[in-house]
Amino acid sequence: MVKLQIIEQDEKEIKVIFKDIHRSYVNAIRRFAICEVPTIAIDEVVVLENSSVMYDELIAHRLGLIPLKTDLTRYSLPEECDCKSALGCTKCRVLLVLDVEAGNRTRVVYSGDLRSEDDFVKPTSDSIPIVKLAPKQAIKLEAYARLGKGKEHAKWQPATVSVLTPVSEEEDTYMLYIESLGSLPSSEILSKATEILYKKLLEFAEKSKSVM
Repeated sequence: MVKLQIIEQDEKEIKVIFKDIHRSYVNAIRRFAICEVPTIAIDEVVVLENSSVMYDELIAHRLGLIPLKTDLTRYSLPEECDCKSALGCTKCRVLLVLDVEAGNRTRVVYSGDLRSEDDFVKPTSDSIPIVKLAPKQAIKLEAYARLGKGKEHAKWQPATVSVLTPVSEEEDTYMLYIESLGSLPSSEILSKATEILYKKLLEFAEKSKSVM
């Protein structure tokens, strides 16, 4: 029977000892923590006004890389949503609005200036710079965020670090360290990665029956 021991845990980091389990399974959890556990990130931007010196495409790119708090219980991946719409719905898409004018002084626009239609889905930090506006310049846009996976694009990676270290390979004992980007708690990343591995193993077992 697999034994787990949590060595350290908080919102951002978790260290877990796995015992009596083959390395390949723990390594799969490590990989899934980066590329399979979904998070919400800005994926489409409609620029209504931009008099700054930065191109629309660069601003959209910066917005996409801002980590957003994610609730996996209330949102679905677009391909799994009931709406089956390319435009999305309230179950698979979140609207964030940015509307800032510099006035008479130079102003830096930060992630905290984004206003989300969902009070939970918002930047993990309010101090991420987006663009600097000179006096009288303005930026106004609509940003649409959705769930995605790290294997699709790095902006959907929930973990900045996911490392597997052998403690005793002879006894099949390993330590897994996960550091969250802030979109999801570290413990949720671990549990979700484990759940995904379990589902994939069940699917493989079912498909293998057809060839036996």
